[in-house]
Amino acid sequence: MTAPAVPPGWPEEVRPPDSPDWERTATAWLFDLCPPDYRLHDVLRNHPPVLARFAAHHVQAGIEAARRGLATARDDLRDVADPETIAAALAAYEREGARLVRTQRAVGLVEEALRGRRFRARL
Repeated sequence: MTAPAVPPGWPEEVRPPDSPDWERTATAWLFDLCPPDYRLHDVLRNHPPVLARFAAHHVQAGIEAARRGLATARDDLRDVADPETIAAALAAYEREGARLVRTQRAVGLVEEALRGRRFRARL
């Protein structure tokens, strides 16, 4: 018997689809990406694909915020920070944006698996 396949970008924190407790690990990981108050909603706790959609929207909003921050940081910060600090802020926006894009891919893969898609190993 072979181990379940996961594609590149699958989050380490989530077990492969159809392995024991995989949906529990997926749900925990998705909740960790979202604001804490999302845990208060029964619909999100009881329906992992719905939670995945909420997480996808939340991550997308983070990407948009990082892009906007990158575009406006020089003007927004020029009166409160020196050029070195502004450069560091721009670098932080770039790193955060890249991290969020990777997270967006991972959320999409987990969402697909929660909706029933299974991945096959490729040679």
